[in-house]
Amino acid sequence: MAFDSLSEKLQNVFKNLRSKGRLTEADVKTALKEVKMALLEADVNFKVVKQFVKDVQERAIGQDVMNGLNPGQMVIKIVNEELVRLMGSETTEIALRPGKELTIIMMVGLQGAGKTTTTAKLAGKLKAKGKKVLLAACDVYRPAAIEQLQINGEKQGVEVFSMGDKHKPADIAKAAVEHAGKNDVQVLILDTAGRLHIDEEMMAELVQIKEQVAVFQTILVVDAMTGQDAVNVAKMFDEKIGIDGVVLTKLDGDTRGGAALSIRAVTGKPILYAGMGEKLSDLEQFYPDRMASRILGMGDVLTLIEKAQEEFDEEKAKKLEQKMKKAEFDFEDYLDSMSQMKKMGGLSSILAMMPGLGGAKMPDIDDAAAEKNMARTEAIIYSMTLAERRNPSLLNPSRKRRIAQGAGVDIAEVNRLVKQFEQARKMMKQMPGMMKKGRKGMFQGFPFS
Repeated sequence: MAFDSLSEKLQNVFKNLRSKGRLTEADVKTALKEVKMALLEADVNFKVVKQFVKDVQERAIGQDVMNGLNPGQMVIKIVNEELVRLMGSETTEIALRPGKELTIIMMVGLQGAGKTTTTAKLAGKLKAKGKKVLLAACDVYRPAAIEQLQINGEKQGVEVFSMGDKHKPADIAKAAVEHAGKNDVQVLILDTAGRLHIDEEMMAELVQIKEQVAVFQTILVVDAMTGQDAVNVAKMFDEKIGIDGVVLTKLDGDTRGGAALSIRAVTGKPILYAGMGEKLSDLEQFYPDRMASRILGMGDVLTLIEKAQEEFDEEKAKKLEQKMKKAEFDFEDYLDSMSQMKKMGGLSSILAMMPGLGGAKMPDIDDAAAEKNMARTEAIIYSMTLAERRNPSLLNPSRKRRIAQGAGVDIAEVNRLVKQFEQARKMMKQMPGMMKKGRKGMFQGFPFS
């Protein structure tokens, strides 16, 4: 995640604080000096860092904290609360007009930020909430932008309105509004053109669209990997055309992540969503409290549960729970479970959201190695016959040799997988509550690695 380096540094600072029985004012100031350096290295805006450290220090050296039973924990609690406040305290939903009134959303941003993909991702989110959504292709400059939006719109099951690349974006937007009105559309999302840098021509075009149609929300898409530049871009867009919220993309990348901690403080505009991957489902509601928890290595169990709820089939989960209780879980179910894990972002993504396993606690998770192991496991299972997958007790030595040959692995790997599988099955029988409501504990005891 974007904050891995920052998370590791902060956790080291807090480890030192926890090790002290009592804290002096000098201890707090030394710790906060390290916090300040960590934030600056993460590319958080200098003024924002200065104010943040000042606010934490004022609260942390108060009598209640210094004389408390566990001052180290109290300082960490204060840092957490101030981080949440910095990112906006409250979770902000994208604003929509009431009832069946048409909400027009204009997506803006620089080229390369992932605006067109994010537009389709947002359409999918709103569609899942029961809204009838229409996408309008208003980027007439970038080659293949219209086609990209059409392909992604089709994948999301959302109609895309296009007039090609020979019309003015404002005219396309106006025609899209008319089309939306005739087809009972509730949300119209305009995908506008980006440039490599902010220029007067681009801004004039966006202003023109706003003059032609009643844009209700202007959403800025910024690339978190651009660090401090993302904050400057947000500030300039807000000053020139006015923005209502921000979507941060590429927060899953190897980036310093300071933009997420600076944008709200500098522009006063909320971060609405975070792009956490390339798939059309990889757009998360931005929760300041959950993001602060991730940064401080406290995990993000709520988002993990929500991801599970989105991906798991309720009926499948109930049937699987019954099979697990009776130790009837088979290799077919195992394949299903691996598929669900992939949809949730893979092993490292899941572990990163577990308390105590994020950032510095999880330096050894190798995505490529984990994927490779899963692929080998799948190859072994697919080399079994359907009868063998459904009834693992059939797997005698000669069958295992055939399976190993079919999967291109050593027979020892097949034996190891079968042994781990049997152990997991026994454990599942002893833990009937682990699949409560078909949503929790899905991967406990599974031999994925």
